Order: sequence, then C-alpha cells, then structure tokens
Amino acid sequence: MGDFYSPQAIWGRELRHYRQEAGLTQAQLAERIHFSESLISGVETGQIPASQEFSQCCDHALGTGGALHRLLDWRRGQVFPSWFGKWRDKERMATTLRTYEPLLIPGLLQTEAYARVLLRGDEAAVSGRLNRQLILTREEPEPPTFRCVIDEGVLHRPIGGPEVMREQLGHLVGMIGPRLSVQVVPHGMHSGLLGAFVLATLDGGAAVLYAETAVRGITTSDQEDVSAAVERFEAIRTEALPLGMSIELIKRTAEERWT
Repeated sequence: MGDFYSPQAIWGRELRHYRQEAGLTQAQLAERIHFSESLISGVETGQIPASQEFSQCCDHALGTGGALHRLLDWRRGQVFPSWFGKWRDKERMATTLRTYEPLLIPGLLQTEAYARVLLRGDEAAVSGRLNRQLILTREEPEPPTFRCVIDEGVLHRPIGGPEVMREQLGHLVGMIGPRLSVQVVPHGMHSGLLGAFVLATLDGGAAVLYAETAVRGITTSDQEDVSAAVERFEAIRTEALPLGMSIELIKRTAEERWT
C-alpha cells in the first residue's frame, strides 16, 4: 500500500481512467500507440514510470487535450530519485558517516559550481544537493562525524574548468576540522577499486550501508553487507595518506594541476 499514493501510481490511475472512458482495453490502446500491452499495464499499476513520449501518445489516442502530459510535471518537483529518499533519511539521522569515493568529490562536500557541472545545470537538483550539506553545519542535533576517503584520481578529474576544480579543492581543505577528515589514497592498486559506498552509524549503534551501482544506489542494513563494507573501509583507510599529508597533496594538486 505504501506506493498507492506516490505520484507515479496516481498518474497510472489517471491513465486507466482516461482509457476506460474511451472504452478501450489495454490491448486496444497498445495497438493505437505502438507501445506494448505489458508496458501499459505496468504504468497503470504504478510499477513503471511513464516517459514524455508515452504520455503524449496516450493523450493523442485518448483525446485528453494534453492532460496526461501536463500531469507529468510532478517530476520536475522531484529533487532526488525515489530510491535515494531512503538513504537521505538515514544520512540525516546519522551520528557518524564514513564514505569512500573513487571517482568524484562526495556530494556532501561538493561546491555549487562542481555540483552544477555534475548535475548538468539542473537547478532543483543542485539546490537539493546543497540543502543536504546543511547536516554538516547544523547546531541541533550535533553534526555527524564525517570520515571521508577519496582516491587521488578525484583530485585530477576535470569536472568543469580549472577554476571550478581549484575552488572545489580549496573547499575540501576548508571543511576539514575536528569532526570532518579527508584522506587521499595515492594512485595505484588498492582495496577501494570496486566502487563508492557510505556507512551511516545511527543513534544506538546500528549501521546502514549505501552502495552505488550502475543504475541506482542501494540502501541496506543487512548485517553481512554492512560488516563487509566496514572491513573494506578500514582496509582502504589504512592505505590512505594520513590527514596532514592528504591536505598537503590536495593543496599541491590545486596549485600544480589547476592554476
């Protein structure tokens, strides 16, 4: 029942309403719009999201005057993908965050300019990301302790021009303090070559893992997965430069590579 009132499910029910009003079965609509019957069924039950093209074809076939396509506007208000919402709640509640990032500056430490390049100028998404960062500077409850390990390649990957990168690396150093550390794993073979992940420790000690895949991020509190990730994080961290040397490397890269 949880998803019954999601915007996607409501949109699906609207499609069903218009289809039935037009006196068409799913099979007959499929024939008219050249989309499969199983796709129509999946959209109507809220399992599959409708595309812009699909909504326009349905409007045309059902004579709705563009209503279905206009109804897709709810997407524009969605700052985060639905699967990220689950993690966002954990991130807000965390007392400690430990993250390893082999490709990019972690989202919580990105500057506005760096985030804008990554999010291709989507202003709603940029402001959503900056809003997430408020957990690091809030007063109540206390900000989480944030332990961050990045691969050295992150400092060299050109996201935007030299100005964006220089500002980003400066911001990274500026954020370091008693509750926030950044360590760099030097170039080469190491334990962290499999992908990014974050561990959140919640009040009471339970830990939750967020791991990125090619298509979405996965949030899990499965004990086996969490333990494996903790072990992996500690292994990567032992291969990282100590904090002082990491700061020196970040500063040096900003000067030599991005000036």
